[in-house]
This record gives sequence, structure tokens and C-alpha cells, in this order.
Amino acid sequence: MPEIEETIFAPEPVGGQWIQGGPVSLSALRGNGVALIDFWDYTCVNCIRTLPYVVQWHRRYANYGLVVIGVHAPEFNFARQPEFVRQAIKDFGIEYPVVLDNDYVIWRAYSNRFWPAKYLVDSAGRIRYYHYGEGAYRETEALIQRLLADINPSLRLPPPMEPLRDTDHPGAVCHRVTPELYLGHQRGRFGNPQGISPGYPHDYKDPGVRMEGMVYLDGKWLVGEEFAESAAENASIAIRYTAKEVNLVMAPPEAGPVRVELTLEGAQQAGHDSRVENGRVVVDVDRPRMYNLVANDGVVSGGLKLTARNQGLSAYAFTFTSCTLN
Repeated sequence: MPEIEETIFAPEPVGGQWIQGGPVSLSALRGNGVALIDFWDYTCVNCIRTLPYVVQWHRRYANYGLVVIGVHAPEFNFARQPEFVRQAIKDFGIEYPVVLDNDYVIWRAYSNRFWPAKYLVDSAGRIRYYHYGEGAYRETEALIQRLLADINPSLRLPPPMEPLRDTDHPGAVCHRVTPELYLGHQRGRFGNPQGISPGYPHDYKDPGVRMEGMVYLDGKWLVGEEFAESAAENASIAIRYTAKEVNLVMAPPEAGPVRVELTLEGAQQAGHDSRVENGRVVVDVDRPRMYNLVANDGVVSGGLKLTARNQGLSAYAFTFTSCTLN
């Protein structure tokens, strides 16, 4: 997004629960610091892909006056739990302050609507720049440097970072991809001919003929507002998709991990959270998070069937990525 010229003072990040560092006061930074407010959710694929840059910006510029504030606004109910977010903070190597915005108080104060979203605040407390989604990493870092130099023109800052992924280089192409597919009745698109019976366990039948952009259930599932939960062993979900990678947010029951078996149609490659065991592609779902199921070298049109070998698996949303370096 372009730099903001008009004067818009940044709201203070108050109203949440600080679980790492903090609290941070923007007014205390007046005259000697620059703030980067990063709205994120630990299950959001676009947030996960931007976090390596945010983590590095903190490491590069904290000693020069940059203060990064991670505002964790949960997309799903389980992401309100501090222990899950703390584990994600550890997994992603986040060292800057993080506040849980479970009631969306800070989110609303910024009139925010997207994950991820970044707001740069200058030393006078004004929002100077914002960006939604992935990308614009070099532009964002260049403005961080400029705002820091406004405070101290004698700073000797390092050159901007090189892209961390091949697909972040100039020339990368992001192809049309299957849209996000939710598995709750509130936002889900189900292809089962008999429709969905929300709120109680029901036996579903996959018709076998599938359209892209729809979810097909087979076996006994309980379809809640934001998830589908396997209500018996060997219940399955099938989709058709066009993408490079396929991810699914899943959670196990309180009883313990759930083993998921994947059936991949065509020349697809198992993802980073999948492994091949005795000729089968399996994923162990041991805590609520996003799991990378498929990671192809390029964009393909394929089919995927996921079978929960245990009762109690909760599946929330499929996401897809499509960027390649031609």
C-alpha cells in the first residue's frame, strides 16, 4: 500500500492479554522509536509465510529503535488459548512482544479486516503505512529504515534483506488457485447431495464425482459452526483442487493424537507434515495448528482424500498456495 500522507494517530495496543513481553505503550516511543504492528493468527497460511520477515526485521532493527508488536487475533476458537499461541511463538522464533486480542479490541481500534496486516507507526505516533497479506517485503523494510533515519540521520543501517524464498523474487508468478475451503456449516461449501445436518453426528455419503471448490464428507461427521469433527473411525473428507501446496487446519481430541491417512490422486507430493509409512502417506495430528499436506514442485490439478483413523479429529479449513518462480 502507498505511504499515508494524512495524520492518523495509531491507537494504543490495549485491551488484550500480553503473553510475551509488553505491555508496550506507543506514547512512550514518541521521539525515539518506530513501531510495527503485525496482526496475525498462528493457523493462517499467509501469516505463517510473512512471519520470517517480521522476525528478521525485529532482529535487524530492534537496536536502532524498531519495536515490533504482534497482535494475535484468532480466526478459530481454539486459537484463543494462550498455551497454543505460546507454542506457535516458540515454533516461529518470535522474540518480540505478543498480545492476545481474543475480543478483537485492538483489531477494531485499527479498523482492521485482514490476516496478516501490518501498520508502521512513526516516532510522532502516526500511522505512515499499512499492508495487507503477503508481499511488499522490500518496500516495508525500506520504510522502516527511512522512519528510523528520521529519528537519527547518522544511523548506518544494513542493506534490505534478500528474499527469503524463491517465490518472493521478482518474476515469481502466482497462479489462480482454489479458494479457501471451510469445513464448518457457517462458511463451508459441501458437495454432498443430501446436504449437511449441522450440530449432530450424521452419516454422509461421498458421491464419488467431485467438483473443485467443494468439500465431500464420507462416514460419520459432526458439522459444527467452524469445523467438521469425525464422529466415528475411518471418516473421510475429499476435495479436488488446483494449487502448488495444500494445507489443512486440524485439531485432535482431548484424548490424544489422531492419525490421518492421505490418498493422493495423480502425481502429487507429500507435504512437510506428511510422511510415507509402509507405502501410505500419513499425518499425525497432535495439536491444533495448520498442517501442510501436499507440497508439489509446481501448480497441479489434483484430488485429495483424507481419512481420520480415529474418532474426534476436527478439521477447520483448507488453504492453497500457488506461487512459483518461472
